[in-house]
Parts: sequence; C-alpha cells; structure tokens
Amino acid sequence: MTDTPRSLEWIERLVRIDTTSRGSNLELIEVVAEELRRHGVEPDIRPDPTGQKANLLATIPAADGSRTGGVVLSGHTDVVPVDDQEWTSDPFAPEVRDGRLYGRGTCDMKGYLGVIVAALPELTSARLREPVHLAFSYDEELGCLGGWPMVEAIGELGLAPRVCVVGEPTSMRVVRGHKSVNTVHVTFTGVAAHSSLTPQGVNAIEHAARFISAVRQIADGWRADGPHDEAYLVPASTASVNIVHGGIAGNTVPDRCRVELEFRTIDAVDPQQVVDRLRAEAAEVEQQMQAEQPGARVQVDVPAMVPGLDTPTDSPALAMLRDLGLEVAEGKVTYGTEAGQFAGTGIATVVCGPGDIAQAHAADEYVELSQVEECEHFLDRLVASLAEDG
Repeated sequence: MTDTPRSLEWIERLVRIDTTSRGSNLELIEVVAEELRRHGVEPDIRPDPTGQKANLLATIPAADGSRTGGVVLSGHTDVVPVDDQEWTSDPFAPEVRDGRLYGRGTCDMKGYLGVIVAALPELTSARLREPVHLAFSYDEELGCLGGWPMVEAIGELGLAPRVCVVGEPTSMRVVRGHKSVNTVHVTFTGVAAHSSLTPQGVNAIEHAARFISAVRQIADGWRADGPHDEAYLVPASTASVNIVHGGIAGNTVPDRCRVELEFRTIDAVDPQQVVDRLRAEAAEVEQQMQAEQPGARVQVDVPAMVPGLDTPTDSPALAMLRDLGLEVAEGKVTYGTEAGQFAGTGIATVVCGPGDIAQAHAADEYVELSQVEECEHFLDRLVASLAEDG
C-alpha cells in the first residue's frame, strides 16, 4: 500500500464542497458533470422540485454503444451537519494525518465518489462489454429522498442494470442486507385551558402518551415474539419514540403535542402494515380526544419510508463481487441505505464501500487511506472484468 491513493486529490476536492443536506449539492454535481464531459460522457442531471439540489445519472456505454444492462455504481452526495461537534481541524478542509484522510464526508461517502470520478479515464477508455452507470443522489441523509427519483429515471431511460453497488462504508466487505428505515410524525391537537379548569380542555400530551405506550407495545411484541433474523445484531424489528414536543406553561392544559418516532423492520415485517397499525392507533386516540371535545384531532405524517435490503445468497451481485476478490460479510448491517430502492426495481444490489460506519457522522470523520486504495483496486478489477480483452 502507498501513502497517496491516486484518487486522493478528487476526494479532497469533493470534501471541500459543503453539501450538508440543508443546503445545495449543485456545485458538486456540476464539478462531476464537467469531468464527465471532459471524458466524452454527457450526464443526465435531474433537479429536485426546489431546483436547489439534483441527481446525476451518467452512462459509460459498452464498446458497441449499448446503454442497457451493466453495473450501477451508486452513492449520495450530501453529508450530515457539523454543528456543535468538536473538530480538531476544519471539516471542509480535508487533512491527511497518520494514514487517514479527515473531513466531513470522507467516510460517508465522498471517498467512494472520489474513487469513481478519479477512475473515469480508465472507465471511458476501456472497451466495455456492458455499460457502467454512475448514480449520484441528493438527500440520502434526510431519508433517501433522492433515491426514488433516481430509480425512476433509470427505469424511464430503460437502462435495466443487472447489478448495483451502493458504496456506503462497509470496510470494503460486501453487505447483502439491512432493515427498512421509516419515520412517522404524529401531531395531537387538543384544547387549551387553565390548569384549574381541566375539564374544559383536552390534554394533548396525555393523549399522546397513550399513543406512545402503544408504540412501545408494538416494539415489545417484536422483541419477545419476533419474527427474528439472527443475521442482525438486533434480530427483531425495532420502534422508538425519539422526539416529543408539547406544552407552553406549567399552569396550562396543553393543546398541542408532536411525537416523532422511527421504526426499522426486518424483511419478514411489512413496513406499510406497521404504518397502517400506527394510523389505527392514532385514530383510536383521536376518538378518545373528540369524546372530550369534538374539535380535537390527530394528524399522522410519514416523511420517509426507506425499504430494507435482503439480497439472496445466490444473487449475481454477490457472485460478481466474490469473483472480484471481495469478502462477503456474514451479518447484515444496522443502518439504512438507498440499496433497497434499487433492489425494489429488480436490480441485484449490494452495499460495499471504503471506510467504517463507526466514523460516519462523527466529529473528526475520517477514512483510512488503505481503504481508499482497496476501493481503487476493486474498481480496477471491475473495469478489467468488464473489458472486452479482460
């Protein structure tokens, strides 16, 4: 291993662009687009509804001009905030120290993106037997919001890839499974009153507490009765209420309470059925509130439903990466990715990328340079395997 991966300059360039999810990713998208055009590839850039963010989809065609089939290399361009974190260096001024590259996004996941962009000369000069597609998305960190329009675009263009590699940090081991990730926001609207006149009000917090108790019962049932998947560190589906806002004063019956919860399901549990159950629990609480005051109500919003991934052990994606010398992890991972969105369209999908998830989102985020080099070697072998003379 050397101390300077050939993709280091590109990774550093991408890290210097602040693509925190609350802002825009357009500068990064345009930088990558310019490099693609420099190598004769015209990217398909698709803005989000605000026009402040965009997905980038590009196809490096096969030697015969075919754009159908092939392999997708997928990654997200956004990063999480650095607010209130104590960094020892500027998070957007990447630094190499002791064999590691520090900076926001080095691990999650601009290391992977930089390796791909740096490999464009090899990708575009090889006589490929099948195409390679690059899929760089926005707002993965906000609930894989850019993943849905990305897979829709792939379908609309008729690209029909056979394999997708989502480059989230896995220490370059091939991961075939993760749980679904779902967020639900429930707003309880009661009736305010002076606390000495409680019968005249409807206490939104107390009714929210009934709903919270129901969520805990669902989670306890999964933990005790399953179904279970022992490939996970936590083998059951999980649910937890993580944010509660309500009340304005100690002597006022609160007329509003907002509850934010998350649940993650293994493949044997249908997330939509869980949402339906939560809606039913909320409707029951609403009936109780309206029995006190007809104007009370409960609103349920589902900001994100990210599907899980459960790639079969005989998947062509696993076979391909094994043939390229990568290790397939025995277990499944606890975090969510866009992989389930690709797999849901019939593309054989796995997760594999440089870096350790333990460093993602943390202060002083870093990626080991040895991991970057390992990813470079993987991409070299992939290009060679797809080349006509490979």
